[in-house]
Amino acid sequence: MARLPLVLASESPRRRALLAQAGITPDLIVPAAIDETPHTGEEPRPYAMRIARAKAERVAAQHPDSLVLAADTVVACGRRILPKAMNAAEVSSCLRLLSGRQHQVMTAVALAGPDGRPRTRCVLTRLAFRRLSGAEIAAYAASGEGIGKAGGYGLQGFAETFVRRINGSYSNVIGLPLLETCALLEGCGYRRTC
Repeated sequence: MARLPLVLASESPRRRALLAQAGITPDLIVPAAIDETPHTGEEPRPYAMRIARAKAERVAAQHPDSLVLAADTVVACGRRILPKAMNAAEVSSCLRLLSGRQHQVMTAVALAGPDGRPRTRCVLTRLAFRRLSGAEIAAYAASGEGIGKAGGYGLQGFAETFVRRINGSYSNVIGLPLLETCALLEGCGYRRTC
């Protein structure tokens, strides 16, 4: 049986790198242009699941004879969804909130295939940041490393020095839980190169 093409519904270089690390190379990259605004009162897990599913369905409609992999990563402090920081001020605001506190990172993964039945998983990782000084927050925000990232930080960079404790999947925090993603793909008959 011929392998179905794999379409990654994301332009995230971190997700592509994680997939490559697991021996997976998408045949096509097609970012899903959807509205990612949370609904009023929407909690983090249902939000992440809704967005991942919507991304997969949007791209699957354009590529019906493929497997379409989509994901959405949410950083949450309690029931509050932190934004994808778009500037240094938003990075600073997120880090002030996370300083000295525990928070959660949830990544919802959705895989749509030709059968039209989306398969989804949501993985949660808990992290605790040490208390950050105002100077540390300002320096990190000025570095630009947290811009474009959920919660205003990227664990794969300097922000890893902020982590006092992590409980759960490290790759989940980067943007794609590899164990669950590989299980979804293998469940649909996709075979990795290694």
